[in-house]
Amino acid sequence: MNKLWIVTMETFLRQIKSWSFVLLILGPFLMFGISIGAGYMGAQSNQGADKIAVISTQPQLRNSFIKSNKDDVNKSVTDKKTATKKMNHNKLAGYLELEIVSGKVSAHYTGTTSLGTGTKSRINNYLMQTQQQLNLANAKLTTGQIKTLQQQPVLKESIKKSAGTANIAKQLSFWITVVMVYIILITYTTITAQEIASEKGTKIMEIIFSSTTAVKYFLGKIFGVMLVILTQVLIYLLGGWGAYVFAQNSSLTKPFMHEYQSLITSVLKNLLSVNLIYLLLGVVIYTILAAFSGALVAKAEDASKAAQPVIMLNLAAFFITFPFQNNLDSMVVKVLSYIPFFSTYFMPLRIINNDASTLEIVLSIVILALSIVLLAGYIGKIYQGLMLQTDDSSFWKRFKRGVSYTK
Repeated sequence: MNKLWIVTMETFLRQIKSWSFVLLILGPFLMFGISIGAGYMGAQSNQGADKIAVISTQPQLRNSFIKSNKDDVNKSVTDKKTATKKMNHNKLAGYLELEIVSGKVSAHYTGTTSLGTGTKSRINNYLMQTQQQLNLANAKLTTGQIKTLQQQPVLKESIKKSAGTANIAKQLSFWITVVMVYIILITYTTITAQEIASEKGTKIMEIIFSSTTAVKYFLGKIFGVMLVILTQVLIYLLGGWGAYVFAQNSSLTKPFMHEYQSLITSVLKNLLSVNLIYLLLGVVIYTILAAFSGALVAKAEDASKAAQPVIMLNLAAFFITFPFQNNLDSMVVKVLSYIPFFSTYFMPLRIINNDASTLEIVLSIVILALSIVLLAGYIGKIYQGLMLQTDDSSFWKRFKRGVSYTK
């Protein structure tokens, strides 16, 4: 048992000290930081560029507009000369001239681009309301007549926001889950297959097998990779939590988080669930198969090709999920959610859409876990026979020799 953990820790430490692991860990956080930084610098450089100035010889009219449209207005600009200068330096979108002549409100906008739909609508609403107030004042109506004219129609809405949010959350959860599983599987199957293949035919393997069993050495390799995976997932969870807290409190992202809070919460709930178990078990079973694939190469020079069979299987499982994301009643989905190598993709798809019962989830996990144990035990037994073969024979000949080695 001591030798098993020596191999495990040696594999684990060698992997986490590599530059590839460091870049793999830092990649998502660097992208998040760059996105936030770019957004902040863009907001700073364009600060005020989307606002307009309001110019009027009637201060009351100007102040009234600013009061009702303060988010659209640059309050510091009060004259046309300054507005034109700022507009030419991309510090202002344009300026709006307001005036009342002979009881009629008029506005003239000058800018580098057309008014946005929202801003234009707010300006028109303001002009209509102001004109209506002037009309009422000039008409000299009684209080009763004014109340009659101010009657407004009533529009009621009954919208089930949760249903729409839930559907969007399911779609986002699906894509995030399958892409995350795919990337992690590709990464670790490649790492494992190349590490095993690089040892193929070396003298050191004969020395290792003389001091410990092939099963212990093989399991030590698998356990080491599993520790690396757990380390990565743990770092992502802690880092993700930190990024989430930052996004909730940052002035740059706080409005977005507040607006889509229910959607974000639903997506996180789908990701931080039993789907994580499928992610971990899926990586383990693909890693074991990658180790087997690495042991089957003819020589160490073929290490770069070792992961190709496993990558092709992963690609197949990844792309097969796409046609069925909106067809969960298909028998193909239900069957593949129990089959190892495919259940890692298909059962999370059913879980996200509330299409799998607790019994079905447990049964699928048991089948996947049992498959991992049986596959690891079997490959461990033939591992020495596979690794000590150095002749450049066909795949099936090497496989048959490996199997016969345990008899």
